[in-house]
Amino acid sequence: MLTVIGEALVDIVKKEGAIPRTHPGGSPLNVAVGLSRLDHRTRFIGRYGRDEHGNVIDEHLRNSGVELPVEPDDAPTSVAESNLGEAGSVSYDFQLEWNLEAARDHIEDLLAETDLLHVGSIGAMLEPGASTVLDAVRLAAPHALISYDPNCRPTIIPDSAQARSWAESVVANADVVKASDEDLLWLYPNRTVEATARAWLEAGVGLVVVTRGEWGPWGITRATGPEGVRVVPPHVEVADTVGAGDSLMAALLSALIDRGISGKGTRAKLDELGADDLRTVLNSAARAAAITVSREGADLPTRKDLEEYEKPEKENENAGS
Repeated sequence: MLTVIGEALVDIVKKEGAIPRTHPGGSPLNVAVGLSRLDHRTRFIGRYGRDEHGNVIDEHLRNSGVELPVEPDDAPTSVAESNLGEAGSVSYDFQLEWNLEAARDHIEDLLAETDLLHVGSIGAMLEPGASTVLDAVRLAAPHALISYDPNCRPTIIPDSAQARSWAESVVANADVVKASDEDLLWLYPNRTVEATARAWLEAGVGLVVVTRGEWGPWGITRATGPEGVRVVPPHVEVADTVGAGDSLMAALLSALIDRGISGKGTRAKLDELGADDLRTVLNSAARAAAITVSREGADLPTRKDLEEYEKPEKENENAGS
């Protein structure tokens, strides 16, 4: 069982000259969908309302096979307006209602059997829900892989010092952290992203992955040495970048789980993840993100999609060997 805790919302995508499109979204929700589509039993703990937008979210999660132990509530469903610029870049405007009242009193029971807990983004920084998320991380850490993506939103949490404090509270309990270079430079403007990644590794994280847009992801473990591993992402025609980082996160976790890296003892297994294995993991994650950016909205790939995408590459490798 895998568990994701965080915000769910509808993403209204606006582009000059086009009719606005509405998609279910929220970074943690996208990761839950991505994990389920990659054939992992996944549960999502979040909140959304009993309204039209909430119905869209509920249907999307259920159609993707995600289990929902928490019922909708009577507050409005959160909304994000995504404004697409040139080359598929995205800026956001949020209308949020974030708490975990329905889950708070029985969060320990919900996490008792999970092998992985993923948290991040608005849900792990915005009160009153963020405190419940941090409690959940601390409860699950002894028996589950803890993964985290800060996915910072300065328009919602404008104080970088406050955001940094929340991020470090989660990082202190995390096994896997994925962050964009933009996130790290905003949180720590006076040092390089590589220096921050190494600092988090020294703080106890087992694997840190930094995404760098078209330059591809870079990752580091104790076994890779300080230089880490960089991979080049596949070249695709970009429809938009909505959900790209979440797709990479889900595929990253899926590849680790496929290698038996989850549950109790995760940290020791990550410490043994060397450069060759990490390169394979990062390449799979980058391919998942490439599939997502080639589609409109956060349409994350299934395991079959990923296998079909990788098949020509493997055939070419075999032909050249």
